[in-house]
Amino acid sequence: MTVRHFLTLHDLSSAELMQVLKRGIELKNMQKSGEIYEPLKNQTLAMIFEKQSTRTRISFETGMTQLGGHAMFLSSEHTQLGRGEPIEDSARVISSMVDGIMIRTFGHDIVETFAQYSNVPVINALTDDYHPCQLLADMQTFYEHRGDIRGKTVTWVGDGNNMCHSYINAAAQYGFKLRVACPEGYDPMPELMEKYADSVEIVRDVMEAATDSHLIVTDVWASMGQEEEQKQRHRDMSGYQVNKAVMQQAADDALFMHCLPAHRGEEVTSDVIDAPDAVVWDEAENRLHAQKALLEFLMAKSH
Repeated sequence: MTVRHFLTLHDLSSAELMQVLKRGIELKNMQKSGEIYEPLKNQTLAMIFEKQSTRTRISFETGMTQLGGHAMFLSSEHTQLGRGEPIEDSARVISSMVDGIMIRTFGHDIVETFAQYSNVPVINALTDDYHPCQLLADMQTFYEHRGDIRGKTVTWVGDGNNMCHSYINAAAQYGFKLRVACPEGYDPMPELMEKYADSVEIVRDVMEAATDSHLIVTDVWASMGQEEEQKQRHRDMSGYQVNKAVMQQAADDALFMHCLPAHRGEEVTSDVIDAPDAVVWDEAENRLHAQKALLEFLMAKSH
């Protein structure tokens, strides 16, 4: 059987992504009703963290426990990865002993190389270029609250970062229109903009970008590893805050999402993140349920 990896949303077809979304909702309902379901009994997921995490670690570790398996936390500083062992060698060794590997790291090439030399599924739990697991949770959350996102309009506000890149992939895979409101110099990868030009556009003016949008999404102005650039980024991004005025431009039933952690008063105001149409807490919890559906899809032996 061919090993399937999940490095970007394009590693699954649109139909498979919808299957995972609906399965995530089913698994959520099963867990809430107290049903024990353990398709990954005696399986181990190696979780490699080169970047810090709250939601990613908790959701994957809890998810593996609930599915009957075990999650093993590996930080680069406590393994040979941090001492210069080639990624190819680490991938061969680790994948010979576990059933799946989740990696949260910097360069996207690291997860690509890992997948190339691994004989078990590799999941990208965030790189500098993409964050596909977050999109599984976001799309499930939208579906739960508003139904199918196909044909809808989504507005991304802020940096054209890894989350923005995954939203561009999502626009193509889930069939929605994406407007990216970002300042000059913070555009998403040109090759992505070019490849998916029929589903994404850059709109510099936030109010214009938010007009009649069904979903407004943002992220912190300075991501992990960009702390030195913080002051400059704050200056450049100051006009790209999601506040009540921006939300009022959106459709009447528009939702607000943020992958968290949020810097209240910077990229989003507290009255937006705490408003009834903000679904950030459901979105955060859905990391658990969406990723359980992904783990089952990639690792369940009967699949």
